[in-house]
Amino acid sequence: MLAAPRALAPLAKLTGAVDEVADSGPLDPVAARLHGADVAVNLHGRGPQSHAILAAARPHRLVAFATDAVDGPRWRTDEHEVVRWCRLLDESGIRADPSPERLLITVPQDPSADGATVIHPGAASPARRWPPERWVAVARAERSRGRPVLITGSPQERGLAEGIASAAGLDPDSVRAGRTDLLGIAGLLAGAARVACGDTGVSHLATAVGTPSVTLFGPVSPSHWGPPPLTRHVALWAGRVGDPHGQTPDPGLLALDVERVDAALAELTGRAPR
Repeated sequence: MLAAPRALAPLAKLTGAVDEVADSGPLDPVAARLHGADVAVNLHGRGPQSHAILAAARPHRLVAFATDAVDGPRWRTDEHEVVRWCRLLDESGIRADPSPERLLITVPQDPSADGATVIHPGAASPARRWPPERWVAVARAERSRGRPVLITGSPQERGLAEGIASAAGLDPDSVRAGRTDLLGIAGLLAGAARVACGDTGVSHLATAVGTPSVTLFGPVSPSHWGPPPLTRHVALWAGRVGDPHGQTPDPGLLALDVERVDAALAELTGRAPR
């Protein structure tokens, strides 16, 4: 059972590790029907708020990182997220394998994305959004190579996607922003030949479906949230850190120019074996 936002349910079930998703927002109390579980695992953070929420559900065992009130593995600040959560389980007696091939899921591919370059220009905070005019230049370069280009995004990012598509001379049908749910965008990525995006959820989806990707990092090092060290994934970073929730594009992100992103896209290797 996974307690998480309902929108994640289709993807969660594709992992083969989840039978049911119990709809839950960040730091919401655990639903009463889940109280008294044999084991509760805190995959939200290091606590103490999330620890207290799970403890209030009275599980027989709580697996979580150590705090003054909880006995568990120690939190390490300089650790990749995949390694971190697998280590939490491993050190608690539950085997977990962080190797890249274990991160793959099988998603029905959207045939309309066959051979395409998917560009996802948006991100949750302005600090992690590369300027639109630079994405326009990347889209034009991909078109010049004879590669179809699709622009994705949330419904709120449809205007951004349409502006980039128009400036790059793309067909209006290339804009998929606001037209897909989470499983739909995963299918697009699974069918695509390559993905270019910022440090956002689409990067993790590209990793999960095995599609080659170029991810632009700004205020946060890819050593924490980046794709696995495989030749099909390229993480670009200027080596600076900043505020990931800032209201303007991070200086480190702006240090990544179009030429560098274009070169990385041109040199990507093939997708993961199916």
